[in-house]
Amino acid sequence: MAWIRSAGLRGVRDVVEELGGDADTLATRAGLPRPALDSDELLIRDTAVATMLELAARTLNCPDLGLRVALRQDLDLLGPLAIAVRNSRSIGEALDCTDKYLFVHARSLSVELVADPRNVRGVVGYRYGYPPGITAPPQSIDMGLLFLHRTLVQLNGGQYGLRGVELPHQAVGPMTRYEELFGAHVTAGCAAAVLRVPRSLSSRPIADSDLTARYLALSYLEQHQENAELTVTTRTRGLVRQSLGTGRLDVEATATLLAMSARSLQRHLAGEGSTYGAILDDVRRERAGVLLTETRLPLAQIAAAVGLDDQATFSRYARRWWSATAREIRQRATTPL
Repeated sequence: MAWIRSAGLRGVRDVVEELGGDADTLATRAGLPRPALDSDELLIRDTAVATMLELAARTLNCPDLGLRVALRQDLDLLGPLAIAVRNSRSIGEALDCTDKYLFVHARSLSVELVADPRNVRGVVGYRYGYPPGITAPPQSIDMGLLFLHRTLVQLNGGQYGLRGVELPHQAVGPMTRYEELFGAHVTAGCAAAVLRVPRSLSSRPIADSDLTARYLALSYLEQHQENAELTVTTRTRGLVRQSLGTGRLDVEATATLLAMSARSLQRHLAGEGSTYGAILDDVRRERAGVLLTETRLPLAQIAAAVGLDDQATFSRYARRWWSATAREIRQRATTPL
């Protein structure tokens, strides 16, 4: 087992407290830091998450606790991966993306396309869980598998033709409860956690996908994969550079790509001696200077390229940045010495 973002605990506090339990006490007993129940950003042991779910289910006599928590979760808990998934061109592309980058959320989890366990023609499986040989407790699997099912429903815009569900453990609650939530036949005690789906599902398009948003999210995920230790300021600057001129320059959009809230992003930046506004202004000045001195683009186009409304606004920024107009900066760069 490995590390997981504390976003995986979304909904746990609400479910536990609705059942009359003390979520903080259970978290402590499970070896979780108390802030993990209310923050998406902590890295915690997935074994501690599994222990929390099993302990809460047993203490509160709630065998379907994992399923209840899954009903409180949505795709957004995956942070930047959610943006890439939601804006993929097809469900197959979305699931491929999930399998490739799920490490951002949980190091050892995967969603893998497999042959149908029952060898039915026209049916394939999506296997959820850890690598072979690693066994996760029932509540964790129930929660994750129902989350995957609900994500597919969302991406498809409705029911997607689920043929059956296979659980790698004996049902911990009434089988009717599983079948009510999945809307299909559920078989317990199987080799792996699998959703059996139509082979054609992977080719179904996702409505209203935004390829620019997907590109930005994937760029961040690649950067995160290669440079996990970069400061928040450096990562923010990289995202602002990538999104400059796309209409996505705001702290909320950037924070989402960084898998944190806007408030948390501002707090991290302040701790590193910076602000979002200062980073945005600096990146704009840097890009505008290059476009002014190394291209012949019209000033209105440069304004758009750095995320400013119009040429007049660009002119005001130029005077503040360089104490000169944009035309004067360009003329200086092109005048022979």
